[in-house]
Amino acid sequence: MKRAKNSIRIDALLLFIDTPIYPSILMSKNLFIFFLIINSISIYSQDLNYIFKSGESGYNTFRIPSIVTTNKGTILAFAEGRKNSSSDSGDIDIVLKRSSDNGKTWGEIIIVRDDGINVCGNPSPVVDRKSGSIHLLSTWNLGGDTESEIINEVSEDTRRVFVLKSIDDGLSWSKPKEITASVKKDNWTWYATGPVHGIQISKGNYKDRLIIPCDHIESQTKKYFSHIIYSDDYGDTWKIGGSTPQDYVNESTVAEIEDGALMLNMRNYDRSQKIRKVSISYDGGNSWGDIYGDKELIEPICQASLLRYSTKGKGDNIMLFLNPSDEKLRINMTLKVSEDLGRSWVNSKVLFSGPSAYSDMVVLKDGNIGCLFEAGIQSPYEGIVFQTFNFENLSSF
Repeated sequence: MKRAKNSIRIDALLLFIDTPIYPSILMSKNLFIFFLIINSISIYSQDLNYIFKSGESGYNTFRIPSIVTTNKGTILAFAEGRKNSSSDSGDIDIVLKRSSDNGKTWGEIIIVRDDGINVCGNPSPVVDRKSGSIHLLSTWNLGGDTESEIINEVSEDTRRVFVLKSIDDGLSWSKPKEITASVKKDNWTWYATGPVHGIQISKGNYKDRLIIPCDHIESQTKKYFSHIIYSDDYGDTWKIGGSTPQDYVNESTVAEIEDGALMLNMRNYDRSQKIRKVSISYDGGNSWGDIYGDKELIEPICQASLLRYSTKGKGDNIMLFLNPSDEKLRINMTLKVSEDLGRSWVNSKVLFSGPSAYSDMVVLKDGNIGCLFEAGIQSPYEGIVFQTFNFENLSSF
């Protein structure tokens, strides 16, 4: 694990303090500079516990975190390993690190999927609690095809969907199996799984159904929608679930609420409302209600993660939300707590005030919370950080 070095870069700011200007302006300017210095101290003194550090292990950049805990209590932390640049296209692998001690230590990097110069990405794992198998949904496209080319239908190939499976706690993985034909409609161009963990419904008419939140773009209209895919046979086959009735949403995260109902929380492209969008399903994700905004969850247009602490017993009313909580910039990674399954948010804690972006969360075998997120001093993409929080402290942020 790598930790960001503590440093304070304020030399350039100090050059302005002695500028010969009128006293009142000088005082205001100095107060402003003092604020910037204090803010810089706050950011640069925060310890970043990297488990994937960009520039290491043969990869230029690590991005797109997702995380699950297996039935044995092992943490599986996934990411995209981008070989030659930070670009969304080019040579991108899916990589993994494992921890058997609640994130205190991590094993060596495991390459889950490497298809040469092509893009293997958007890791979205889900654990089948019945068998203990881990299913990893992901997307693929040619390394030379960009997102805009795929959307505009001028690419050489298209975006495809695959699933891999592990039956040994994430140590090894099956060969990728393509499921594009069963989960992507003919008039969809761009497609993304997650990127975030999936869930297994715990009760109700759709008990044991595996759910992966996804999004797509329509051909011709180029409208953005969120949808889910599901499996009713413990991951053997996958089908398309419902799509949101309204557009302007894409990357999504899903959680179970009361009696097997589902909450879909989505990245929002409507800049007249700089907040997350939400939709509810009462039929296992086969259909979704009208989208509404959650005014307490601001965002700068970015992925986020949603996690229900438990579906029974202790903490069964607790929902957690993690994202860069700012209306304009990818900064201020903030954990928010709901005590009524996402209807309202009562507590929050800033995990890192500096540059930060994509995230995921998991309940650890000791009952605490693990947060995995992109963060850095100059850029959100300097690495992927892991932090843990005691469940008992959630109500006292």
